[in-house]
Amino acid sequence: MTRPRIDVDYTVLDCPDPAALAGFYRDILDWRIVRTDDDWYVLQGPGELRLAFQLAPDFTPIDWPAQGVKVHLDLTVDDLDAAEQWVLDHGARLVEGGEAHPTFRVYRDPAGHHFCLCACL
Repeated sequence: MTRPRIDVDYTVLDCPDPAALAGFYRDILDWRIVRTDDDWYVLQGPGELRLAFQLAPDFTPIDWPAQGVKVHLDLTVDDLDAAEQWVLDHGARLVEGGEAHPTFRVYRDPAGHHFCLCACL
């Protein structure tokens, strides 16, 4: 059998407020909001990169480290300190700094999803 075409369309984050979380990532990534519905928002990044936010009123963030992280976003940056200040100013919370690993830092977005800022090497 020939492999059928299968591609990734969106990375989707469940959240209680898709508009607010889309606004957070729009501001930190400088991407455009290209779709808005009551329960679904989409950001468009470079090329075919898209990030979507889906209404999940009962969303509960994972208890890390007890439950692990499961899935997270790695965001590349050229200046960890400046990027950290930027995401904190926009509502992120620092989870783990760079003491144990100087090339990345772990945060939670306003809904509680984990993401990392990773130094471009």
